[in-house]
Amino acid sequence: MTSTRTLIDNDYQAVPYTYCKKWNDRELKFARTVIFTVEEINRDNKLLPNVSHLSTCACLSDKRQYPTFFRTVPSDRYQIIGLVQLMKYFDWRWVGIIYTVALYSEKGTSEFTKEAQKEGICVEYKLPHSKTSKNKLNTIVETLRKSSSKVVLLFMSLSYTKSFLSEMENFNITGKQWLGSESWITQADLSSVERKNILQGAMGFALPEASIPGLGEFLLSLKPSDEPQSAVIKGIWEKFFDCSFSPSNTSTMCTGTEDLRTVSSDYTDVTHFRAENNVYKAVYLVAYALHILLQCKNGSNPTTGKPCVNKKEVLEHIKYVNFTTQNGAKVFFDENGDSVAQYDLVNWQMKEDGSVEIVKIGHYDTSFPDGKKFKLKDNIKIVWGGNSNEVPRSVCREPCPPGTRKAMNKFKPVCCFDCFECPEGTISNQTNSPDCLICPPEFWPNEKKDQCLPKPSEYLSYKEIMGAVLTGFGCIGVFLSLLTSIIFLTHKETPIVKANNSELSFLLLFSLKLCFLCSLTFIGRPSEWSCMLRHTAFGITFVLCISCVLGKTIVVLMAFRATLPGSNVMKWFGPAQQRLSVLTFTLIQVVICVLWLTISPPFPKMNMKYYKEKIILECALGSAVGFWAVLSYIGLLAVLCFILAFLARKLPDSFNEAKLITFSMLIFCAVWIAFIPAYVSSPGKFTVAVEIFAILASSFGLLVCIFFPKCYIIIFRPEQNSKKHLMGKIPPRTL
Repeated sequence: MTSTRTLIDNDYQAVPYTYCKKWNDRELKFARTVIFTVEEINRDNKLLPNVSHLSTCACLSDKRQYPTFFRTVPSDRYQIIGLVQLMKYFDWRWVGIIYTVALYSEKGTSEFTKEAQKEGICVEYKLPHSKTSKNKLNTIVETLRKSSSKVVLLFMSLSYTKSFLSEMENFNITGKQWLGSESWITQADLSSVERKNILQGAMGFALPEASIPGLGEFLLSLKPSDEPQSAVIKGIWEKFFDCSFSPSNTSTMCTGTEDLRTVSSDYTDVTHFRAENNVYKAVYLVAYALHILLQCKNGSNPTTGKPCVNKKEVLEHIKYVNFTTQNGAKVFFDENGDSVAQYDLVNWQMKEDGSVEIVKIGHYDTSFPDGKKFKLKDNIKIVWGGNSNEVPRSVCREPCPPGTRKAMNKFKPVCCFDCFECPEGTISNQTNSPDCLICPPEFWPNEKKDQCLPKPSEYLSYKEIMGAVLTGFGCIGVFLSLLTSIIFLTHKETPIVKANNSELSFLLLFSLKLCFLCSLTFIGRPSEWSCMLRHTAFGITFVLCISCVLGKTIVVLMAFRATLPGSNVMKWFGPAQQRLSVLTFTLIQVVICVLWLTISPPFPKMNMKYYKEKIILECALGSAVGFWAVLSYIGLLAVLCFILAFLARKLPDSFNEAKLITFSMLIFCAVWIAFIPAYVSSPGKFTVAVEIFAILASSFGLLVCIFFPKCYIIIFRPEQNSKKHLMGKIPPRTL
């Protein structure tokens, strides 16, 4: 029955036909029909189908080279994809590989490197292992000790793995998470106390466990008497029961009646099968193909509906086999002759005595849709390599956190990238972001540069110290102006009040109150109405104030001229003319303000150019011509008033108000001349503060210089507030 090796071939391993002796009559008849029918077909065909249960090399999927090859074991390509998905799941991006110089290992390592690269996983090193080379072993040991990767893929066949682990026992290699290939990951006999530090927590994909109906009972009930000529069975019997079928002085005689159920070994562990299930599926798929072949009638395949080719051509029928075995396994092939890839993800959990429990912690199934092919079991205990209590970290470089950008370094692997902080004004809100995003104009990055926050608004507020201080000074100015008005009102009949033109004095005090009050309109959040009010109120009230001072100056000059013999100038600048001049000067400013507000009025504006990290809320001028026209008109009146007061500074003491006006206008002009460069260069809310300061300083200058000396005389020197005292200071007129 050696022809079964043509059907089920992997390194020339096959199930001995003698095992079938304990099958029931139906199963035995079925197996014999399969084997003899295939032998008959093989004699008449050149294209002989080959079905493997353990040949996993991905190269065998090439139908141009192997057109008749099929397998019930998954291709290594799927195992490699599963390993890559496993590493991706645990974010192991920096790994090492140890392999052997053999077709299985070399092909697997090459395929793994390609697939890993697609998922952004980098290989730090690839080291070949040889059973005979000490230099290679030393290189492996040194690399394992110095490498930064924590995950090591051991891609070897079982025999090479045994050799490698036996040599590694002599070296203290710890802290690594080992991943194994399907060829050795379920071989519990590899475990030992010495290898506990190496294999503890090892992971890998294994062929799925399955039960085969009847096979367990058959294996455990097997007796040497069932096949007296089988040397294999006799050898197994002698090994398990430490006896001999031949007379020997060192061993007891085997009776052949010993019970296999009393033996604990891999052979008697028949609860689940892995590779054996592939043999089971291979036999059944040939049977199903033959069944379809024998059922071809009327030239039509009953499964595919396609025309039947030569009845003896099994190959064509194997391609389209699709059935489910008694243990629930689905059997069919893709265009490459590969079956569905199913794996168990297993975890080595070593015990103190060196024994191991290989625990299934997940699965990988290519029949599931993308995203669901790889899955871990819920609430499963996983033991990690390196005696770690948590998932090991294996990356060349930790991910770039939000607030930085990821940049490739052409001199390093793709996993060994660089992280750079986002430039000012930009953010990155994702891990490993390749670029930094610019925040919208009204937003600015937070300190970590991982999100854009609304920029804080800045304006001169009543709640801050500067705003509160300026508000306080404005209120003090209003209070002092009101107090001065009360003093003047209660003493309006006294000579000093009458001599200084009481009507213009009261109008000037009123305009000073308005000047102090208009400074308050500059404080607070700018709005459409406040922007228009603050500039127009400032322009009109100051013109009213300067017009009154100008009127008082003209009155002083006219009064001096009126004392000269034959002079009649006072009738040209009496009370009516004084009122008219003040009204005229003020109306001119009103017209300028109306034109300004009509053509291009001031409006609230968010200034985002001066400061990058905050917004300045300010009042835009609208028309700069209107603003400077208002200031220029005030300046023109102030200069005119200063000139007239300066000319009248040497008048007799009776008219010394001209000196006070000169000082007040000197202060006024100095303040506003200094205001211009300060206003232009001051940033943000300080621009408004400078403007308020100029208003308050010039207003206080007028109030203090013009009215405080008179109030001092009225309150503290009442004896000087008499007509006789004022007249006594007039020198005798020379004839």
